Amino acid sequence: MESIDTSAAPPVVDRETWLRERDVLLVREKAHTREGDALAAARRRLPMTEIAPVKLVGERGPTSMLDIFEGRDQLVVYKHMWHLGKPFEGQCEGCTISIWNFQNSVYLEARGITFAVFGEGPYEEMAPFREFMGYTHPWYSTYGVDEPAFADSGAIACYLRQGDRVYLTYETTGRGVEAIMGSLKLLDMTVYGRQEAWEDSPEGWPQDPTYSFWRKDGRPTAQWTRPQVTPVRAADEHHCH
Repeated sequence: MESIDTSAAPPVVDRETWLRERDVLLVREKAHTREGDALAAARRRLPMTEIAPVKLVGERGPTSMLDIFEGRDQLVVYKHMWHLGKPFEGQCEGCTISIWNFQNSVYLEARGITFAVFGEGPYEEMAPFREFMGYTHPWYSTYGVDEPAFADSGAIACYLRQGDRVYLTYETTGRGVEAIMGSLKLLDMTVYGRQEAWEDSPEGWPQDPTYSFWRKDGRPTAQWTRPQVTPVRAADEHHCH
């Protein structure tokens, strides 16, 4: 278990004082929530752009975009970065924390939405990684596919199917991907936050280099939960796990 220096801490006050301070912050939080609702409303009013009728390689071989929807009308995709030829521990820790934080899409499916992962590597190279990580979401490869809508990685994209045509309705990258990263949102609620150097925290608060906790001892952090994981050694860099 990781431990931190808790000698730096907020001032101690009585409960009535704490409630007053909390209520002041609550006003700002509610305004933030309402602005988020307004942004979501604006997303629903964006135009859309058509996607070419390409096929992506998945578990069942070449698969059309229509079939990737699995009979539903909407599709949400996480676009996973892939480092060609690199072992499991050499894959993207940012994409790992994103996908690891979203293990089950049953509530999306209840709203007629399929969730899938589009990886930029060859499927035969990504499939063992998917199995190693225990991911159950369907994965598809965009490797070699000439479609601008699949160009960015480390992104979330939303698609709509109308008949036999598919449209891109929304896409976000950078910190927009934090929508799928619930752990970061919970960290934001804690007294020390994410404990990263970029944060505006009081003097003495524990802070490490940004993203440093996403990777531990040479691996994306989530890999250490896997039963077959092995230590990372320089002599073993050519091995997958």
